[in-house]
Amino acid sequence: MIVFQERGITHLDLHGERHADVADMILDFVYQYQGEIPLIIICGNSIRMITIVSDILTKDSITFSSPRFGIIRVERI
Repeated sequence: MIVFQERGITHLDLHGERHADVADMILDFVYQYQGEIPLIIICGNSIRMITIVSDILTKDSITFSSPRFGIIRVERI
C-alpha cells in the first residue's frame, strides 16, 4: 500500500496490489485519513479494480467521484 501526498491531497496508489487484498486497504486508508478529505485512490486501468473500489465505498455510504478513468476521489464520509 503506497500512500503519498501530492499538491496537498493524500493519495492511495493500488498499482501492484491484488484485487482480493484491497478491500481492507481502502477502508483503512479512508478512515485513517478522513480528516484530510478529499482523498484520491489510484486504481489504474483495471476496470475490475475500479469496480471493487467503487462497490466498497458505496457499501459504506462514502461519497466519491471519478474525475478521470482510473482515479477515484473520496468527497465525504
